[in-house]
Amino acid sequence: MDYITQLKIPATYMRGGTSKGVFFNLQDLPKQAQAPGKARDDLLLRVIGSPDPYEKQIDGMGGASSSTSKAVILSKSDKAEHDVNYLFGQISIDKPKVDWSGNCGNLTAAVGSFAVTNQLVDNSRIPQNGIAIIRIWQENIQKSIVAHVPIQNGQVVECGHFELDGVTFPSAEIKIEFIQPVDASDILFPTGNLVDQLDIPDVGSISATMINAGIPTIFVNAVDIGYLGTESQENINNDPAALQKFEKIRAYGALKMGLIENLDEANNRLHTPKIVYIGPSTDYQCTSGKQVSKNQIDLCVRALSMGKLHHAMMGTAAVSIASASVIQGTIVNQLITGNLAEKARHSYVVFGHPSGTLKVGAQAAKNLGKWTIEKVTMSRSARVLMEGKVLIPHTWEQKA
Repeated sequence: MDYITQLKIPATYMRGGTSKGVFFNLQDLPKQAQAPGKARDDLLLRVIGSPDPYEKQIDGMGGASSSTSKAVILSKSDKAEHDVNYLFGQISIDKPKVDWSGNCGNLTAAVGSFAVTNQLVDNSRIPQNGIAIIRIWQENIQKSIVAHVPIQNGQVVECGHFELDGVTFPSAEIKIEFIQPVDASDILFPTGNLVDQLDIPDVGSISATMINAGIPTIFVNAVDIGYLGTESQENINNDPAALQKFEKIRAYGALKMGLIENLDEANNRLHTPKIVYIGPSTDYQCTSGKQVSKNQIDLCVRALSMGKLHHAMMGTAAVSIASASVIQGTIVNQLITGNLAEKARHSYVVFGHPSGTLKVGAQAAKNLGKWTIEKVTMSRSARVLMEGKVLIPHTWEQKA
């Protein structure tokens, strides 16, 4: 009998925002996995424990949800005025698929901390005490992000009193700035409209705002599809018919946005676009049992990721929500209470999600009839959960 040995790869298991993932330094990966392609995908699938027909990822580092089936590869940046390159892979739980089509806004919060700790940032840019301004080049979407990482005695501060709904324990606050998530050469509204009609078999004709900001996102009004915007994960994820309806809306929206050429291609593009439904501010009870008052929030938001309702809110979807909220005429803007629609277009929105609330700021401008988003800001937190080496059987190489 031949014994199969295991490959040991330096890695760090980190929480960023309301997500968790396995972080790698690019140079620590096996040579054949340092470049994009099948070898890299097969390695990450085996690390996370996918594909798993049981959808538990017992034999890997994944946590059996879209929020915990993720991998990050970092390297010193070769981009001027940037410190670190950040590449994100969303790993399917039950399919042999790594989706590289978008960013993870939550794990972005951990990128700066990892980069400092693993000497990917020049020492001259790290204060002995204070805030390190880490300039991140997000490779998936080719955008700049700035992370404000607290430093004490030359080390990253991870523990603190900042509370983030969806995360049980407090940590140090990390401010994130998404710089020009849609730059001047991009099309913020790919159809050219603030609101479109989607005609979907067995669903009907529904209004949608489709936007490219942070991540391609499709917004629909909750009432148009029979919901309130206060549903729990169980309400949606235990209802196969509901999940099928949302996936159908997502596929038709992706086609309208020009992200796919035919509906079948949506099966291979699971990470993007996101489908988000919204309702007016309403009192509701979040997952932890805490009550959210309608007076605390501007609107209620529920978002799906990788085919399931998210337990809190994806950071990239939060960028889209904030961007759409400050542009008059979008479905998001129309639903906001508190007269936010009348405020200057340098504002913020507070929305309710299944785990609580989130405040996100956005700066928008309109020049020659064209909308642009200059910056989106939010606060997250991050913490190292484990560091060392992750092990996978050498048989992954036979697949690659």
